[in-house]
Amino acid sequence: MSTQPSQSQSILIYRADAFQVSDGANLGDAISVCDDLVPNDVYTLKTGSTRERLSVHALKDGKFTIAENTEIGSPRATLHLDGALILMSPDGQNTDAIVLVEVDQDGHIADIYLLPLAPLIEKTDYTLVGVDKQAARQKFAQVACVSFTRGTHITMASGAQTRIEDLQVGDRVLTRDNGSQQVRWIGQSTLRATGDFAPIVVTAGTLNNSNDLTVSPDHRLFVYQRSDQIGAGQSELLLKARHLVNGESVYVQNGGFVEYFQILFDSHHIIYAEGIAAESMLVDPRTKPALPAELLKKLSAMPEHAGRDSHGLDVQEALLNRPDAIQLLKRASMK
Repeated sequence: MSTQPSQSQSILIYRADAFQVSDGANLGDAISVCDDLVPNDVYTLKTGSTRERLSVHALKDGKFTIAENTEIGSPRATLHLDGALILMSPDGQNTDAIVLVEVDQDGHIADIYLLPLAPLIEKTDYTLVGVDKQAARQKFAQVACVSFTRGTHITMASGAQTRIEDLQVGDRVLTRDNGSQQVRWIGQSTLRATGDFAPIVVTAGTLNNSNDLTVSPDHRLFVYQRSDQIGAGQSELLLKARHLVNGESVYVQNGGFVEYFQILFDSHHIIYAEGIAAESMLVDPRTKPALPAELLKKLSAMPEHAGRDSHGLDVQEALLNRPDAIQLLKRASMK
C-alpha cells in the first residue's frame, strides 16, 4: 500500500512544557505521554504561552508525519496521536485535548505537544478527569470533517430546498460538476461550540447567499472568479470559512453547543447550501476514523475520494488576509 502523503494541514498546538502540573502526583511536570499521566492531577497553562503551527501530513496507511512547511517540529518525523484527554475547569466545563508525540528515526520521543480543542486560559486550573488512548484518532478526525449546522437548506436534484436534518440516505442532491448524486451517509454530532468546533456564520448576502450559512471552521466554500480580483491566478477557488472571518459579515459563533451534520457521497462534490457552493465531506486518511466501521467496509470497495484540490485552488489564508477580501470575492463572482 502506498504511503505517500496527502496535502498538509496545519494545527495550533502548545509545547508540552507550556502546560504543567500545579497540584497533584506529578507536581511540576509537563504534560506527557498518556501512560505517564495521573488522573486528578491539576494543570495550569504558563503565562505568556502561545500556540504554534504544526503542519501535518496524513499518510494513506493512516499514519502521520510532520510536513515540510511546519513552524515547529522536525519535517518528515513521525507523529503519533497518543491519546485524548478531558480537562475540567473550576466552573465544571470540560475541554477536550489531544496529546501528540514526535518520534525520531530511532523510535525515541523527540518532543510532545498538546492540541486543545477549545481555548485554554492562563492562570486557570484544569483537572485531568479522563484519558482515552483509543479516542485520539476519532477526535482528530472530527476537527477535519466539514459540517453544516442544523437548519441549513440543501439544494436537491429537483431544485427543492431541504433542511439538512430532513435529508435521508438515498436522497438525490444537486452537485456543481456531476448533476444529481445520491447521499450515501449522513453524520450527526453535538459538540461544544468553542475552539476548533466553534462554527462560522456567513451572513445573508455576503457571498450572494439568501440566508445565513453556518458551517464548521475548516469547511471550504467554492467561489468562481469571473475576474481574478484577489490575485489567486485561478478562477475556481476553495476558501476555508475560518479564513473569511472579519467579525462582521463573517463571524465566529462561540459558546453553547452546536449540532453538526456531514453529507457523504460516493465521491467528493461541491453542493449548494443556502445558495452557496460548498464542499461535501471528503474521505481521506485523516477523516476516516470519524466514520462508522460498517460504512468503512463499504467504502473500501469504492475508489478513494479525489484530493483536496480536485475542485479548485485551495486558497491559503495569507491571500485572504485583507480587509476587502469579502467584497473582492463577491465582486469577482458577479462580473
